[in-house]
Amino acid sequence: MRIDVDAFNVLQVVVEEGSFARAAERLHKAQSAVSYQVKKLEQHLNVNLFCRDLYRAELTPEGKIILAEGKKLLQNLANIEHLASRFSDGWEPKLELIVDGSLPMEPIMRALKRMSLENIPTKIQLNVEFLGGVQARFERDHADLMLVKDYRSGPHYRPQSLPDITSILVVSIQHALATKKNVSLFELQSHVELTIEDSSPDMNYHDELQFGGDKVFYLSGFMMKKNALEMGLGFGWMPDFLIQEELESKAMVEVDFNGGSRYSFSPKLVSTLQRPLGKAGNLFTAFILDEFAKDIC
Repeated sequence: MRIDVDAFNVLQVVVEEGSFARAAERLHKAQSAVSYQVKKLEQHLNVNLFCRDLYRAELTPEGKIILAEGKKLLQNLANIEHLASRFSDGWEPKLELIVDGSLPMEPIMRALKRMSLENIPTKIQLNVEFLGGVQARFERDHADLMLVKDYRSGPHYRPQSLPDITSILVVSIQHALATKKNVSLFELQSHVELTIEDSSPDMNYHDELQFGGDKVFYLSGFMMKKNALEMGLGFGWMPDFLIQEELESKAMVEVDFNGGSRYSFSPKLVSTLQRPLGKAGNLFTAFILDEFAKDIC
């Protein structure tokens, strides 16, 4: 009997979700079907893949090794399928873009609109993540493009620079820090810091822009963070394009922090040579670069 290759994908999802029930929800399968597929793989390999006496689904040492090899197999198969679609004369069936939620969406939406006017058959999927979660999902989903604030570079990545974006440390005009001058780090740490929750599964990821205080509220997106800032809940970094009106109307003010209240970064549009872009990918890339350049002009 041959190994069911899809079982390795099921195995990976169970580990990522931490339970068979949540894995079944993500895979849109019955929990019994997920359990059966894993059990069938265990019987075929004659190896226990999971520790059955634990509340959370955790792999045995043997299971970790087998899953690592299974991931390689899945990646190789995905690469073969991806290359096959690129070798055909037609458009690729699907194009997936992962975007960091701290970046402006308007030029991306304009690029999407231009793609729709081309009347091409490619299905486009756009997902938003934050910080380390962008690259984590790009790699996990074998996506085609990621529009990222920062990432771990590698030999297969092909980055293209986008115009710089400036973030500003701000508070509501009602906040105690709004009128303070030459604010020290110690004083800053005595107030609530508002930050974005990292969507990466790697719990070791550390955002170097956090100030290290004990009072931190983690929020799930920049619109929620903006609302919290407007209510005077705390201070935090915000991309300038999201708060231009608030700064002009003085509803928000820049914190006079003696360590610096502004920083700029150069976002990147990244693809990988392991999954070469097809017609739709190259066209979408050109549209995105063009729309971001228009904003600068």
